[in-house]
Amino acid sequence: MAVAEMLNERELRRYVNRVDGRWPLERVLLGGARVQDMHGALPQRERGSEYVVVLISEFFGGVPWLERVYQAANLWDAAEMGGAADVHCYTPEEFARRRESLPVVRAVADEGIELVGSGGWGPGLGTGSPQN
Repeated sequence: MAVAEMLNERELRRYVNRVDGRWPLERVLLGGARVQDMHGALPQRERGSEYVVVLISEFFGGVPWLERVYQAANLWDAAEMGGAADVHCYTPEEFARRRESLPVVRAVADEGIELVGSGGWGPGLGTGSPQN
């Protein structure tokens, strides 16, 4: 099933563009309850976060973790997407460590949708001209 059929693909692209305008993104992974729904998860389960977004950029280096998460999370339009997002922002090295140590990050990496990167819309989506 295509992303557009169950998720607001237009707003996802706009969100990625907004973040990419601040920090060029190498990979963007999307998981959470909505993605699990797309994969046929049973309705009677503990849903967890509606969306989990993992943003990976070497440009996060030198930016305090809470600052990057705060800024990236504030760019998410919960009203447009129909739910809040749990946003994670990592450099590639941090992502490799967090994938091993945080179950939620591992789940998104293993079972989520790659929006930007080798399996997604493509690297550099929106580079230089974010659409608001």
